[in-house]
Amino acid sequence: MPQFLAATTVHLPDLISDLGLILITAAIAVLLFRMLKQPLVLGYLVAGFLAGSEFDFFPTVKDVNSVKVWAEIGVIFLLFSLGLEFSFKKLMKVGGTASITAFTQIIAMVTIGFFVGQLMGWNKMNSIFLGVILSISSTTIILKTFDELGVKSQKFAGNVIGSLIVQDIIAILMMVLLSTIAVSQQFSGMELVFSVLKLLFFLTIWFVVGIFFIPTLLKKAKHLLTDEMLLIISLALCLLMVIFAAGVGFSPALGAFIMGSIIAETTQAEHIEHLVKPVKDLFGAVFFVSVGMLINPETLVEYALPVAILTLVVIFGQSLSSAIGALLSGQPLKQSIQTGMSLSQIGEFSFIIATLGTTLKVTSDFLYPIVVAVSAITTFTTPFMVKFAAPFSGYVEKKLPRKWVKRIQLYSANTEEIKSISNWQIVLRSYLIQVVIHSIIIVAVILLSSNFILPLVQGSRFGNATAALITLIILSPFLWALSLRRVAVKEVSILMEEKKHQGPIIMLVIFRIVLTLFYVGFVLNTFFSSGVAFIAFMLAIGAYILFPKRLHAVYNKIESHFLSNFNDREIRKENKRQNTLSPWDGHMAEFEIAKESNLAGKTLEELTIREQFGINIASIRRGEVLINIPIRTERLFPGDEISVIGTDDQVKDFKNYLDKNEIDVPEEVEQTEIILQKLELKNRVCIGKSIRESQIREKTHGIIVGIERNGKRILNPESHLVLEDSDILWIAGEKKKIAEFLKV
Repeated sequence: MPQFLAATTVHLPDLISDLGLILITAAIAVLLFRMLKQPLVLGYLVAGFLAGSEFDFFPTVKDVNSVKVWAEIGVIFLLFSLGLEFSFKKLMKVGGTASITAFTQIIAMVTIGFFVGQLMGWNKMNSIFLGVILSISSTTIILKTFDELGVKSQKFAGNVIGSLIVQDIIAILMMVLLSTIAVSQQFSGMELVFSVLKLLFFLTIWFVVGIFFIPTLLKKAKHLLTDEMLLIISLALCLLMVIFAAGVGFSPALGAFIMGSIIAETTQAEHIEHLVKPVKDLFGAVFFVSVGMLINPETLVEYALPVAILTLVVIFGQSLSSAIGALLSGQPLKQSIQTGMSLSQIGEFSFIIATLGTTLKVTSDFLYPIVVAVSAITTFTTPFMVKFAAPFSGYVEKKLPRKWVKRIQLYSANTEEIKSISNWQIVLRSYLIQVVIHSIIIVAVILLSSNFILPLVQGSRFGNATAALITLIILSPFLWALSLRRVAVKEVSILMEEKKHQGPIIMLVIFRIVLTLFYVGFVLNTFFSSGVAFIAFMLAIGAYILFPKRLHAVYNKIESHFLSNFNDREIRKENKRQNTLSPWDGHMAEFEIAKESNLAGKTLEELTIREQFGINIASIRRGEVLINIPIRTERLFPGDEISVIGTDDQVKDFKNYLDKNEIDVPEEVEQTEIILQKLELKNRVCIGKSIRESQIREKTHGIIVGIERNGKRILNPESHLVLEDSDILWIAGEKKKIAEFLKV
């Protein structure tokens, strides 16, 4: 027998056994941390520590390199999911409040982190990475904390989430810059500028091309796609963009984030996010466990003082800098303090940036475990910081001089009023967007043509002319738009009414035309010699002048398709209103009427919501139907999404009201078996009575679905039918109740 077992033993690859060990350890750890009501990220870190080589009392991972591959996949899917949640459009709508808060926090924390690293005797590269690591708050931890504490509907939460969107974008940019610094080992201003321009160039191209094609693909194939196919296509697109990003020298995580942001603009974004979540959770768990595996207890003991110092720097530095940023953006004192205290931690992006330093071998070995330790501690403190932010803001308001509090209130009120933008600002912004986007598209087409189209046709007699012609045909609508397309028409006409504005407006138009001519000349010079290029240039200008309407029509078609894809999600599910519908401390919050709610079916007049809580219902969304400013006779139905306007306290009271009116569904419901039972009536008391009078329905919790009488069959008999002797009844009902009835 032992020989048989030995002969049939199969060697299990280390990759599978390691993954099994990681997931088993993670499962046990997260169950314990869930019972202790602590963030799951901490559980993953503990699981990684237990599965790592530093902990001898537990089975250890054998192949660390394979785990690193799994962890890199985890980073990719984490950032893909972040992109699905935070689209570019959301970034544009964040506005000044969140942008000012995020920029203030990041600039302050990068500076503080760098100087703290220098004071602790670390080298410049460690200090730079430390500053960036300490400047990015954790989206995952904050969102989970908001869900657990039920504060997501409060006004400050919107400011925090907006700041996180800006931080995530800046973090991606800083990762690119850190890679450049790490490779060059010097602070070359020109290299940094080149890296930023390269990043902006590829971001624009990927975004424009992605929005133009991907929503169309998903829309056309919608009727063919099952959940399985949609998941596979989404992950394929993600990994395709990862390959593109790596191919042009960027982080794979950047490609994943960009593709997530593109898919976030499609009408199927929520569904895709739901499908991707289990994949993200699986590989995300592996990533966080792999982070925990790198924790070295000896290093933590040796660097206990830096861990303590950096923890205090994060908690107080993040809180203070974010609160100051929120105040500068015009937020009231209470919301500013709540925003600051919510952002007082580091998380997944800090791990990714620390991993980048380790991968590039430009940071010391001690930095990574220190970052993990600081993140673990600040993750633990985050719920307490959010919970005590409101009481602490009240305490601060009482302790501050009354004059300061009034000035903050006045500044906040004045900031809310400064919403108007001058006509010149609108015109300059429109012209800048027009020039930048079309220039990037034109340069991209020229580069693609010279690298791919030209080599294909270069050997033929008219190869260069063919390549130039194809390139100009592709570029023609964009060249027309760059030079002659009218933008900000209303504002330009207003400015042109005054003589002092006419000159600058004309100069802007001339600049666009000259830039267009430069691009036409650049294309022709790429494919021809100077003399031939000049003749071709004149012919191209002639064709360009002769067909303006055709070019206009083609460009409008391209632009309409792009805008349709870009706005399709919002056309079907209108933008959640911004908080500008409510003055002062009021804001917009959204709730869903539960299927088990007692409120379902009642009119707004019957519910007296405004009278009870002082809030207004601004809109009701019912499937694809949106009811704006509903009248008092409008009813609420299960699944309705309602938007309400009120203060934080009013919204909180209303949420409690919704929760109280949900019908409690028992966790364990006794399962009753429904059967079809044949019953022959002989000498029963129900003979001579109608079906209704016999009370068979009540006694069996069932219904008579058929009667056999004198060879005839009656399906679903009427309730007034009188039962006769020897009738055969077919009863559908509860097995237990029917059995009891038969005994009688």
